[in-house]
Amino acid sequence: MKIIGITGPTGAGKGALCSMLTANGIPCINADEVYHSLLIPPSPCLDALVEHFGAGILTDNGYLDRRALASRVFTEDAENEREALNRITHSFVRERMLEQIKELSGSSSVCLDVPLLFESGFDEMCDFTVAVLADRELRVERIVSRDGLDRDGANARVAAQPNDEFYSSRADLTVYNNCDLTSLKNNCEQIIDRLEKLV
Repeated sequence: MKIIGITGPTGAGKGALCSMLTANGIPCINADEVYHSLLIPPSPCLDALVEHFGAGILTDNGYLDRRALASRVFTEDAENEREALNRITHSFVRERMLEQIKELSGSSSVCLDVPLLFESGFDEMCDFTVAVLADRELRVERIVSRDGLDRDGANARVAAQPNDEFYSSRADLTVYNNCDLTSLKNNCEQIIDRLEKLV
């Protein structure tokens, strides 16, 4: 099985590329979806987050209040808190994603959509890595539309992430997703072509 690692900053459109790969027969495992599934109570992952961040990140019915947690980690001076969040969650997410990869053992290749691919070390298990980038303003617009944040909140999320150079300097391939579906389709075909050439 060949493993493709897809990464990039929030709002760049990793999901769009992964959808195209899936349409071409390559199953995709989304790290964010895995993370969210691991937070449904009862949850050892959620318990670990509460132990660090406090019960203020919970709703009245015991679920994660994502906005409350985001207010703690997506600010310019919250680098230590972001590191704590990643440190706590990565081991849980990694374990579950490894299980899902095993469940897809009959596939010739699988795509991993992991925003923190390089930071978490997930790239070490990949045969090929792709960074998806997009213009900052377009990313902000996508985050506002997708997550229901105001522009200040969306800009804070963008500012809290590495710059484009961080991704492009580490990935085997960099693609740009600025709403040009033809270009994105060509990039998808390029990825599939490179996969087929991997020994």
